[in-house]
Amino acid sequence: MASLSQSSYRIDGATGAWEVVIGLEVHAQIASRAKLFSGAATAFGAEPNAQVSLVDAAMPGMLPVPNKECIRQAVRTGLAVDAPINRVSRFDRKNYFYADLPQGYQISQLYHPLVGEGHIEISLDDKRAGADSEPAVKRIGIERIHVEQDAGKLMHDQHPTMSYVDLNRSGVALMEIVSRPDMRSPAEAGAYLRKLRAILRYVGSCDGNMEEGSMRADVNVSVRKPGQPFGTRTETKNVNSVRFVMAAIEHEANRQVDVLEAGGSIVQETRLFDPDSGTTRSMRSKEDAHDYRYFPDPDLLPLVLDEAFIGECRESLPELPDAKRHRYETALGLTAYAAGVLTAEVETARWFEALAGASAAAQGRSLAEVARQAANWLLSDLFGALAKAGRTLDNSPVSPVAGAELLALVAKGTISNTIAKQVLEKMIESGEGAAAIVTREGLTQTSDTGAIEAAVAAVLAAHAEKVDQYRAGKEALFGFFVGQTMKAMQGKANPQLVNELLKQALG
Repeated sequence: MASLSQSSYRIDGATGAWEVVIGLEVHAQIASRAKLFSGAATAFGAEPNAQVSLVDAAMPGMLPVPNKECIRQAVRTGLAVDAPINRVSRFDRKNYFYADLPQGYQISQLYHPLVGEGHIEISLDDKRAGADSEPAVKRIGIERIHVEQDAGKLMHDQHPTMSYVDLNRSGVALMEIVSRPDMRSPAEAGAYLRKLRAILRYVGSCDGNMEEGSMRADVNVSVRKPGQPFGTRTETKNVNSVRFVMAAIEHEANRQVDVLEAGGSIVQETRLFDPDSGTTRSMRSKEDAHDYRYFPDPDLLPLVLDEAFIGECRESLPELPDAKRHRYETALGLTAYAAGVLTAEVETARWFEALAGASAAAQGRSLAEVARQAANWLLSDLFGALAKAGRTLDNSPVSPVAGAELLALVAKGTISNTIAKQVLEKMIESGEGAAAIVTREGLTQTSDTGAIEAAVAAVLAAHAEKVDQYRAGKEALFGFFVGQTMKAMQGKANPQLVNELLKQALG
């Protein structure tokens, strides 16, 4: 099998290098309590067929009525990706027969979508913690966003000889977000999906939970010799995780290269991804738009949006990831890496801002003065301690206010950074506040010069050979003496005093 070169985004085959061309069609479930054309509920996990209206079941005489909130959320999403909102759009019927499609057609938008062309910027490389340089970025075009209704779900594992149909999802509102074929590697596709999911979550138009099916991707892949026209593409349907999307692209691209180099040709078809084997398999020949016999839905008038409605949608948008990241770097002085990690998920950004705000209040300092301390502690100490305890930020026993209390104790010199790590572990175990733990266990940092001098003298006496080596020029041993002194003081000594007294003692 051909191998993928991640550094150059090329597949090295027997006849030379091949380029991968990738486009994604993301189906994002719109966050709304009711479906697109009916009042039926949309909650995840309901009993089969418990959330089905007469409209969803396509009973005779039932007419669809658009849900304004679904349209509003789609418009807000379009504005968030810098796309124009079409003042007039139209619903079309996409005709095909499938057992979980009661109407025999899907109401979608083909010719006149709600949202026009936009874009998303993705970071192309990962930076290590503390890196100050900006990561490279690439702009991925969005061709359109249209609104459509979802189909139901076939259940093949409920009976030995029959398949059951669950219509709970039938009629649920989806945004289909269609990218341009601008991606050239699995890594770029993964970055695009993560960035898109982050934007949707910031906006609140979709929860982005791919494992629940509320966001899934159809993956279009083709290969070509660099500089040549696009090749024939295949579409891998309904891939439900970023990791699986990347794996499907890698396998499908390699498969196509192998077929072409063996003298074969690529068939335009729909394929399925098997996550257990990491492979794709043929499902059916790929239809073109004319195969669906699209025509305007006669039961729905065109959508006409006024400027006041679009203005309200624009005003309702929050600060988006790119703008927030820029503010963290410029106004708060965070590194590009820290700003990128903190803004990658809206929940993390909210937690950080609550922590920084509470820290500023607790320490009587400005937000900019405490931001680096708060960011470093969150990304290093808290994330590490939560991972060790098998927890995440979502179920952290430590709140932003509790974290700010701990950071204030460090800033005031009440405890050292070393002791703060121990206190944090106890906070996660017990849910207690930092000050209570420090008081109960006697962890207050000491600045008793006499006690520290005695510990320094004992350490130097116990390591006389290393003292001679240090004085002979091996200055790297200074850190060793600091560590030994802190150990002797059980981590409670003031680090600044330890350093000063050691330098005096060592001459």
